[in-house]
Amino acid sequence: MILISRTQTNPYFNIAAEEYVLKNFDDDVLMLWQSEPSVIIGKHQNLMAEVDLGYTNKADIPVIRRISGGGTVYHDLGNLNYTLIRNEENHERLIDFKQFSMPVIEFIKTLGIEASFEGKNNLVINGKKFSGNSAHVFKNRVMHHGTLLFNTNLTKLEKVIRPSIAQISDKSVKSIRAEVINLSDALNYYLSMDEFRQNLTGFLKNYYGIKRVYKLKEKDKTAINTLIDEKYAVAKWNYGYSPAYEFENKIEGYHLLIKVKNGIIEQIELKGIEQQIVNKFKGVMHRNEDIAVLAAKISIDENQKQLLLNLFGF
Repeated sequence: MILISRTQTNPYFNIAAEEYVLKNFDDDVLMLWQSEPSVIIGKHQNLMAEVDLGYTNKADIPVIRRISGGGTVYHDLGNLNYTLIRNEENHERLIDFKQFSMPVIEFIKTLGIEASFEGKNNLVINGKKFSGNSAHVFKNRVMHHGTLLFNTNLTKLEKVIRPSIAQISDKSVKSIRAEVINLSDALNYYLSMDEFRQNLTGFLKNYYGIKRVYKLKEKDKTAINTLIDEKYAVAKWNYGYSPAYEFENKIEGYHLLIKVKNGIIEQIELKGIEQQIVNKFKGVMHRNEDIAVLAAKISIDENQKQLLLNLFGF
């Protein structure tokens, strides 16, 4: 196994790097990394149902879809992510969340904290979640990755979760909400994030017997940036991969009902707005940027434009 040293904090780069390493390396790999504020949703989730896009747009927080399943998570520099990629010929053993989590639990014990594995894929302290993990299989390789809330901004974490202002019907994977805790709050002494990361890195290097450290080369970075441009920064992946859904919202006597497939509005009913205006939204992607651009071109006042954005969930 090799350790890939990662210092990049760009969330697009970090999510793309996981797929790149999974599919282009032969070694077993361990990576630890941190990202600037971002929301990362599971591969099979409905972005509109999981995220408060009105808040993330105003706060300039990107929302990115990953290739693994599981629920929505919030990343910032107070959250340490860890990725383990392994080869496994026995496909029945490819995904084992508990086995994957055990080294982390053992490390947490060295900090004087009793942690445990709970449910399908969570790590908790006294019933409060500080880590969730998910996995993705590619041929005979599996990528397990997880979050470690150390001193994350929990207020922002709560705000990115979508409030129930609209009704959404779909068959997507839903996030299971849980009470969360930062590891730093469970400590009875001060430990910086840098020290936490260094200590965990040393522990896992010893646990897995890692002797080799690899730094991404320019060719690796170029390929990862290409993957960003072609996939992870593209609306077709982040929005369009959501399962088909119906979205219904009511505000101040206005009633919106849309049917969306591949991120595109295929059918729309909007009571309270002229039909010729309503028809313009057919064929438009259901995301803030596209709705805002179209609303700006329509001859309605600013209050109605904002109302439209709110009706569409932004």
